[in-house]
Amino acid sequence: MNTNGKNGNVKAAGRLIENGDDVSLRESRNTTTSTPKAGESARHTISLYVANKPGVLIRIALVFARRGYNIDSLVVSESNDPDFSTMNIVASGEKRTLDQILKQLNKLVDVVHASDRTGESIIHRELALLKIECDPGHRVEILQLAHALGCETVDLSDTSVTFQVVGETEKIDNVNRILSRYGVRELVRTGKVLIARGAMATA
Repeated sequence: MNTNGKNGNVKAAGRLIENGDDVSLRESRNTTTSTPKAGESARHTISLYVANKPGVLIRIALVFARRGYNIDSLVVSESNDPDFSTMNIVASGEKRTLDQILKQLNKLVDVVHASDRTGESIIHRELALLKIECDPGHRVEILQLAHALGCETVDLSDTSVTFQVVGETEKIDNVNRILSRYGVRELVRTGKVLIARGAMATA
């Protein structure tokens, strides 16, 4: 049986890792969040604990919109108390404006607590599904590379493969960048979820 093609693809995937993609992935995990300068726009991670009632989400979104803040991702889920929900928002804008937003959010009747978790030592994860162009000639190479990046194969067809990847936002960004050379048909991301370490309450 001729295995030269398979071995060649595996070696090619290995070269992609050796040539810097794996290095960039490791570096992103070790990168600390720098403190933005005054007036500089940056991404912020906000955690909220809110009443589980109709209309709460739109009222919170309006607070951000009125201040010109763009919401990059928003995740809402029921907490261990069904009367309340946890909300995780990633939004872009100036730190000074965010301080004003947090003050307004904490004044809303249905918001129990809202806080900026940017730069804190918290546990945060995101899930993404990526559908990649996958012709037979590159299939083994793509599968080997995705496995090295920590992806799980969830669907495979004659012309595409879909991967699931879970991790910090920087990991998702790097996997998307590395696999984009083959052609990304679709990318779906859950947005960031987070929880405080130890006994500390998240929000």
